[in-house]
Amino acid sequence: MEAIKLLMVDDEVDFLDTLLRRLKKRGFSVKGVKDGQEALSTLKCEPYDVVILDVKMPGMDGIEVLRRIKEDFPDVEVIMLTGHANVEVAIRGIELGAFDYLMKPMDIDELVFKVEDAYKKKLLRERKRRSKE
Repeated sequence: MEAIKLLMVDDEVDFLDTLLRRLKKRGFSVKGVKDGQEALSTLKCEPYDVVILDVKMPGMDGIEVLRRIKEDFPDVEVIMLTGHANVEVAIRGIELGAFDYLMKPMDIDELVFKVEDAYKKKLLRERKRRSKE
């Protein structure tokens, strides 16, 4: 089976680097970028299955990035990360199409579980679309 392709978006460089290493060790194909604009540019050049997206970033925040991902790449699943206990932001993300959200710091096993579930949802949606064609 091919590795799940993840795009990790977070402006906290140490957190991003640590999480990238941990996810690679678990067999994921993962790339990290530091802001929303870079994430959107990366998605235009290369397909990804799941985006792990920080909510609070300078410039374009995670909610705006999520909105643009869902407009331009509707099959990509997005898991939102937030270091701030903000229920309204989480609800807004789900309304805009995020698969789920996690609070930082999160348990790596919980993140892996969410990524695998998001990937399964993406595969099911693709199978349904192919069966209709």
